[in-house]
Amino acid sequence: QVQVVESGGGLVQPGGSLRLSCVATGSVFSVKSMGWYRQVPGKQRELVAVIHTGGGIEYADAVKGRFTISRHPTLNSAYLQMNDLIPEDTAVYFCAAEYVGAFRGTHWGQGTQVTVSS
Repeated sequence: QVQVVESGGGLVQPGGSLRLSCVATGSVFSVKSMGWYRQVPGKQRELVAVIHTGGGIEYADAVKGRFTISRHPTLNSAYLQMNDLIPEDTAVYFCAAEYVGAFRGTHWGQGTQVTVSS
């Protein structure tokens, strides 16, 4: 059974920072990429950032220069450091882990709310 669990959301003022964490079960060799997505009511879920095994990283244009994704080298853990937050970053943030092997496919966490407001 695969589990993906996010943590670290909350309320922050504009210009502030938050760090999201994601933990996925299984060995590090079973997960080939981990990513962060976000969704606001009435809109489609959108990619924020993804990191691939081997080091490739992609960011949405809206977060480039403000957000940094990283991954633990030996654990199925990923992090999203969010700086210079703006109200438009308010959303539910989801972690996605793409597995190979027995649990092949994309597995999602339950989401964590990030609210940027004064």
